[in-house]
Amino acid sequence: MAESPTRPSMGRQITWVYTHDLDCSCHFYADVLGFEQIVDEGSARIFAVSDSASVGVCLAWGDRKVEPSGTCLTLVTDEVDAWYTYLNSASVELEGEPRELPQFGIYACFARDPAGYRVEFQQFLT
Repeated sequence: MAESPTRPSMGRQITWVYTHDLDCSCHFYADVLGFEQIVDEGSARIFAVSDSASVGVCLAWGDRKVEPSGTCLTLVTDEVDAWYTYLNSASVELEGEPRELPQFGIYACFARDPAGYRVEFQQFLT
């Protein structure tokens, strides 16, 4: 009997969002959120969120459409209130004040990036 192959390793994870205004969206991720740009491919740029997670921002083209509905980029932090205050001072679109969501065991606030994608700043309560 043939031996089952082992699972290959993984490197960086990238979540892609699409935009009609690449410079505006990249400004949000680099200058407002402070993510380091690690790749610039012209119409697509990648920003490091952590050592193994990234956000890719790509200019909408062909079948790549700006479709923020149903998409949520979650950033885990112990400083939800500080992020809320900072984002509010930077005139980022916010969806209300930070709140506890007991059904999920989290405390969170929600914002929108310039293309309308939902960005959650979340703290686990348990």
